[in-house]
Amino acid sequence: MNSNRTFTMLKPDSIEQGNMLPILNMIESSGFKIIALKYKRMSRDEAEKFYSIHSDKPFFNDLVSFMTRGPIVAAALEKDNAVEAFRTLIGSTDPNDAEEGTIRKKFAKSKGENAVHGSDSDENAEIEISFHFNTDEIFS
Repeated sequence: MNSNRTFTMLKPDSIEQGNMLPILNMIESSGFKIIALKYKRMSRDEAEKFYSIHSDKPFFNDLVSFMTRGPIVAAALEKDNAVEAFRTLIGSTDPNDAEEGTIRKKFAKSKGENAVHGSDSDENAEIEISFHFNTDEIFS
């Protein structure tokens, strides 16, 4: 994997609010190529493993409950400098602090229900893509 790939996950609030297609369109319109896409519901075990880095934080159980309350969309994306470019596109975790025109400014309701996840490093992008996709599910 190289720095031209990143991972995103549209969270349950995005799906519940009917924002799946508008967000995916925003991603594609920003020059990202979707190379893997999966619509699924995460089990509690999957959510706990995916967010294990936060297991000692007070919000961990709420995060796991939120992420398992409904379906998500997992996607692997490709673009030059993908991680940084996608972090710019999604905006700040808190939609009140997000720049105009970002996904979170447009679609997130709160810091806790912030519409999308985006990898924060090339290393984590690789880990997160392989968490959700087998190599035969990725088409670049």
